[in-house]
Amino acid sequence: MSDAVGSFPQYEVFADEFLDHAQNGFYNAHYDRPACLELLGDVAGQHVLDAACGPGLYAEELTARGARVTGFDLSPRMVELSRERVPAGEFRVQDLAEPLAWLPDASVDQVLFALALEYVDDRVGALREFRRVLRPGGALVLSRQHPTGDWLRHGGNYFDVRVIEEVWSRGWKVRYWLAPLERTCEELREAGFLIEQLREGRPAAEAALVDPERHARLAQEPLGFLTVRAIPDPRVS
Repeated sequence: MSDAVGSFPQYEVFADEFLDHAQNGFYNAHYDRPACLELLGDVAGQHVLDAACGPGLYAEELTARGARVTGFDLSPRMVELSRERVPAGEFRVQDLAEPLAWLPDASVDQVLFALALEYVDDRVGALREFRRVLRPGGALVLSRQHPTGDWLRHGGNYFDVRVIEEVWSRGWKVRYWLAPLERTCEELREAGFLIEQLREGRPAAEAALVDPERHARLAQEPLGFLTVRAIPDPRVS
């Protein structure tokens, strides 16, 4: 296996199924989305870039909270779904391996990058682009799979940075990077960010009504996601 994920839009194959899964699914609706939205804070009147926007579920909530949303995704079908769900938003197909040439410097207030870092080969390059388009005082909120949970599932050397393939419960075949937490922190530093907050995820309280057993487990063990709010380092030009 090569040490690259590549630019094939993996989620294109199951985009509609993913929307059905993520709209009210435990991990997306009751775990990651609430955590990301909390770190984004009050977005009313802000221009938010939804990077790797998926089917528009985050964009829908951000728009409802008063934000102007621009989004992009590698999957053309995901972009179609986002446009259908959030007519007020602006969405396009974009590969994170390429610069965001259509966005001027300092043009967005916040960047949301939810559960997509693992699919990017040049993560520092993508993060630098996010820093470039952020206005002064802006912030990047990203989430990723918790590296401890990854290691418990896949074994091997926790500190090895490597590409793996697995098949998820619905038969979705995915290919992504495993990396320790220190690597994500270092990549943010290299890209010119300072970590303002780092939260190891717990599911929302109401998730206990959806799946009590899963809620109890994820409230105690680092098996799900973590969320980071990072700000541009003023010492980096």
